Amino acid sequence: MLGIGLAAADGHWTGLPWGLLGALCAGLIPAGYIDWERKRGTWGDRHVVDRTQRAPIFFVILGSIGTGSVVMLLGGAPTPILVAMLALWVMTIGLLAVNTVWKISVDSAVASAVVTLLSVVHSPWWLLAYALTAAVCWSRVALKYHTPAQTIAGASLGAATAAAFLFV
Repeated sequence: MLGIGLAAADGHWTGLPWGLLGALCAGLIPAGYIDWERKRGTWGDRHVVDRTQRAPIFFVILGSIGTGSVVMLLGGAPTPILVAMLALWVMTIGLLAVNTVWKISVDSAVASAVVTLLSVVHSPWWLLAYALTAAVCWSRVALKYHTPAQTIAGASLGAATAAAFLFV
C-alpha cells in the first residue's frame, strides 16, 4: 500500500501516509483481529482453516477498509489510493460470498491483487512478481490448506478486482 500511495501522489512523499493508512486498514487491523481471536482460543491458528469460522474476519476487513476509505475521502486522499481501497473492499465482498459455499484462498487473492496493483501503478515489470503469487498458491496447496482450484480461484479474483485500477 505504501507503493500505491506513493504512486497515487505522483511520487510525492505525501502519498506515503495514505499508503500507511491503507496498509493499517487492509492488513494490520485484520491481522491484529485474527491474532487476538487466536489468542482467545477462537481459532487454532492464524490461517483459520475452517471456512465456516471466517465470516467475522471478512466483516472486520470490510469495516476496517470502509472506515479507512471514509477517512481518506474526508481527508482529500488522491483518487488512485481510494480506488485501490475500493478494489480491496470489492475483493473482500467476493471472498466472503464465495466463502459461504466454498473455501477460496484469501492468501492467493491478496498476493495476486498486490502484484496487479503494483504492475498497474508502477510498471508492467511488476508482473514478473506473479512468480511470488505462484509460490504463495503452491505453499497453500503444499500445506494442505487449499486445493489447486481454490488457490487459482483466489488469485483470479484478486487480479480481476485489482484490475479495476486500470480504469482510473
